[in-house]
Parts: sequence; C-alpha cells; structure tokens
Amino acid sequence: MGDVNRSLTLEGSEQGFATTRVDALLGWARKYSLFAYPFVTACCGMEFMALTSPRFDLARFGAEAPRFSPRQSDLLWVVGTISQRQGPVLKRIYEQMMEPKWVFAFGTCAATGGFYDNYTTVPGIDKIIPVDVYIPGCPPRPEAVLDGLMLLQDKIQRNERRPGVVKPRFDPVEQVGELVRLRRSASDPRALLPALHQRESATGNAPGEGSEKPL
Repeated sequence: MGDVNRSLTLEGSEQGFATTRVDALLGWARKYSLFAYPFVTACCGMEFMALTSPRFDLARFGAEAPRFSPRQSDLLWVVGTISQRQGPVLKRIYEQMMEPKWVFAFGTCAATGGFYDNYTTVPGIDKIIPVDVYIPGCPPRPEAVLDGLMLLQDKIQRNERRPGVVKPRFDPVEQVGELVRLRRSASDPRALLPALHQRESATGNAPGEGSEKPL
C-alpha cells in the first residue's frame, strides 16, 4: 500500500497541502465506488457476464462489486428487454435505491425497445425511470460499455445529470463504401464493389459461374 504517512512539502512552505471543493471531492469518491445492481432480463445478459470477467477488469473503474439489494447499490444496470409486466418491478427497484443513483440502458432493447414493435414491450426504459447513459448495440460490445462507464464517471465528477449516449468510435456513413452489399442473385454484379468485381473478372469466372443453383 505504500507509506500512507508520507507528506509532500511544497517549496516555500513547511507542510504540504491541497485545496479543492467539497462537491469535487465527493464526485471523485463517488465515481470510483459504484455499487452496481444488475437487472438482467434477456440475451444482453451474456455480454454483461463477459464484461464482468477478468478479461475486461471492471475493478480498475471501481465498479466491479455487484449488489443484489437496491438499498445497497447506486448504479442500476438495465440489461435486456423490459416488458409491461416488468415495468412496475423496475420502477420499485429504482425507487428503493439510495441517492444519488444512476441508470444504464444496456443495449438497444433497454434504450428503445429494440425490434419488439408490439404492445408487450416497453419502448425504452426512460418511459419508466430516468436514464443517465444509453449504450446502443444488439448486444453492445464490451468496449462500448466501458466507454459508457467512463462517460458516466465523467458525469458524476462534474455533477451533471443530463442523459449521455455512447457514440460509435467511427462514423459508419463515412465507411459505407467499404461494406460488401448482398446481391439479389449470384449473377447480379451491381451490388459488388468495383475491386471485388475486377477480382472475379480476372479469374475468368463471371459472377454466378460454378455456384450452386438455389433450391
């Protein structure tokens, strides 16, 4: 642990000192002591389990200790789809958590309802409880969740309660030209990239030659 009794003496003074604000000190302490309550309901739970494994090491963020009691936790991880029946349960758990408290919308289903366009699914948990950070993805990659965790820590440090969204690390629109689009048929070269079309032409095989006929 090191010498905790060591003091730092600044030039021109006899004793070391530091100045800060009380709210800044509390924010620094809170951001590194997050007690998580995982509310896992669907397939995003697999990604949450991978996130809490030693490979990604949530302990370095001070958020590795789960608390399955809402009265002992301050960070609610909503992982997965929330149905209308689960809505009152989720709201009760949020109300039982101690203040100050924060909420993660983990995955597209928790953020917007995902592809469940029906009356049984809540179209986003922000219809029930406030959300601090939205983490899109189906499921989101662990790197995206870590970005969301660091975004939340920054919000806690600055005592900011406006919702935040984890943005992609690159703009997909700028790289759409590098994506390979699906063809309607094997003999349709219109959806091929020029480089891929030249490669097929150089081999002497037109698109579709040597391929199996559809059933």
